[in-house]
Amino acid sequence: MPGGSIYVQQDAKFTGSSPQWYYEKFWREAAKGRQRSRAVKAVIGLAAGIGLAVRFDLEPALLYGLLLGAGVAAADWWLCWRSFRATAVWRGRRRGEVITGRMLRRSLGRRGYRVLDGRAIRGQASIDHLVIGPGGVWIVDNESWSPDTEIATYGGRLFFGEKYGTSVAKPLVDTGAAFAEMLTRETGVQVTITPLLAVHCGMLPRGGSVTAEGLTLLKPRLAARRIRAASHTTVLSGEQIEVLARTAARELQRA
Repeated sequence: MPGGSIYVQQDAKFTGSSPQWYYEKFWREAAKGRQRSRAVKAVIGLAAGIGLAVRFDLEPALLYGLLLGAGVAAADWWLCWRSFRATAVWRGRRRGEVITGRMLRRSLGRRGYRVLDGRAIRGQASIDHLVIGPGGVWIVDNESWSPDTEIATYGGRLFFGEKYGTSVAKPLVDTGAAFAEMLTRETGVQVTITPLLAVHCGMLPRGGSVTAEGLTLLKPRLAARRIRAASHTTVLSGEQIEVLARTAARELQRA
């Protein structure tokens, strides 16, 4: 987030009083329950596989039952693992800026985009990623909320659960405006910056993104896709991209 980072580990996150600590504690304690549930599902899959094999005269029926039962158990394990892994940034076990930066470079690097990580205007706010390419300029930051936090928009306003989201949106929008003003002043290239916020944990609407108060919040894997979607209209030439990237590398200090 502008002015700081949730990924600087703070002691409270790893103490017995934090939501993250309790989440991991309850997850471990529920392991046996998940295993029992998985075993029941596997047995149901076994019976269904045998029934289908008999219905369609497939031999040996037991083999098909075992395969379907094993497949059901494997799918259940994968879904449980994925739901737990989705909370890794919120729990402080992974760094959101590393995940998003890797995705941005992998998807945009060969399309003429430059990605600068961890940049800040001296004495002002910082951002995790600055993206410059044919479709324009973006700043991408990272954030994470508890798994049950609903992120939505009502009447043009952003909400996190029952809390207003202005305190999240406004600093990032203002940072984008400050970055754009600096780059325009130093290069002579008219720049407008679009702010994006990659959400690593929290409940986004169907489709994985929401836009309100000048900010788009979206799943990390959608950030590069959103940027690529603007590439059908060429805003910056290769020379302008190079000038902007060099200026940003020179004028924006490493956060």
